[in-house]
Formats: sequence, structure tokens, C-alpha cells
Amino acid sequence: MSFCKHCTKGVTHEGTPQGKWELIGGVNTYVATPTIDYPKDKVVLFLADVFGPQLVNAQLLADDFARSGFKTIAPDYLNGDPVPADAMDPGKSFDFQKWFVNHTEAHTRPPLDKVINVLKKEGVTTFGATGYCLGGRYVFDLAFENIISASVISHPSLLQIPADLEKYFSTSKAPLLINSCTTDSQFPPEASAQADAILGEDKFAPGYKREYFEGAIHGFAVRGDVTDPVAKKAKEGAFDSAVKWFSAKL
Repeated sequence: MSFCKHCTKGVTHEGTPQGKWELIGGVNTYVATPTIDYPKDKVVLFLADVFGPQLVNAQLLADDFARSGFKTIAPDYLNGDPVPADAMDPGKSFDFQKWFVNHTEAHTRPPLDKVINVLKKEGVTTFGATGYCLGGRYVFDLAFENIISASVISHPSLLQIPADLEKYFSTSKAPLLINSCTTDSQFPPEASAQADAILGEDKFAPGYKREYFEGAIHGFAVRGDVTDPVAKKAKEGAFDSAVKWFSAKL
């Protein structure tokens, strides 16, 4: 498995996060809570990309989900060792393969499970999950086990195509939304076509939809340059589609 050059590209967004950091099951977690009344038995798991929930972009997105009425939980499943934000700076290089050795499923799944188990004990019965890049891999894994009730993936990484799509079809009961784009070696047009062929046209009973953002590149839903009209439209479109999906399916 490998990542692509766009996995560490993008821009840092401006804004002041409104959520707070909490220890849940011993795992540092960014928590964004709606200011309006919301169902206390439901949460959206925000599974960040390789920059983790420490990246301000991720926190601002989690806050946006909270403003839309979903309590949003972003566990630091990278164990305090995300790719640093300055890896996005021009001219910077980052050794992904060296980093990934310490961020395999064996390292990253246990903290995620700890958070989920604590939330269950606290009365959460229904989970949605939105995953970006690496986080998309974990949305699929949670869906395979039917831990989550609604799935959203945006420019996912490390999926095995078509095997994971076929497994999703045969094992998961969670409706699936895919936010795809033009330039994405991790989830290229061929993968989109296979997803549509396997899950589309009402073949997947729980529900399937794929959004496509023309001109966008991998990372657009989190790290897109909002000063670029195409990138801004794609970022906002991916968020809007996720909110609509959770509103309908979760």
C-alpha cells in the first residue's frame, strides 16, 4: 500500500475552532458539539486524513458538522503523531513510507475502538462516519463490521479496488456516499466506475450515491485552496453532500 503526492498537498485554512479536546478512553479527541438541541444517542465520527484532527482544517470541518446538528467526534487515531502541517509548505518533502511503518492498522485501529467503546457505554447507539484520505479506509473497515449506520468517504486512500467495494456490497448495511474528483490516483476514475457498477443503480439496498467534483484533486474536501473557485466549490460541495447524507440516512 502507498500514498500519493497529493496526500501531503494543500493549504491550511483560516478560522478559530469552536470545539474542545477531551480524553475519551485515554485517546485525545476533538469534540464539536451542536449549540442547538441534537439527538444524544447519535454521533458522527470524523476520521481525519494523515494530518490528523490536529490540523485546523479538520477542526473547522468538525465544527461545521456540529453547526449542522451532529455531535462530531474526531479521535486522534494517529496516536499524537500526525503528518505535520508544515509538510504542505512549498518545497517541503515528507517520508511517507517511514511514517506509515508506525501508523498501520495495528497502531491506529485500537485507539479508534477505545473511543467507540466508551461512547457506547455513554449511551451512543448510532454512529455515522466521514473519512478523508486515510480516514476513508477506516470508514470502510467500520462499515464491514456494521459498527456504523451511515458512511461518507471523500478521496479515500488505501482501498483495494474492486475487492473492498465487493466486500462492502456483501457485508455492510451502511448507506454509502462517495465524494470523488478528477485527479486522484488513490481513487481514480476507474475506481469510481467500478463503485458505480457494483453498488449503483439500486443494487446496494441500504443506499449508494457518488458525487463527482470536476477539476478537483485528491484532498479537496479538507485541504483545498478556498481562494480557487473550483477548489472552493468542491470543498463546500463535499461537505454539503455529507450533511444531506447523514440527515437522510443516520
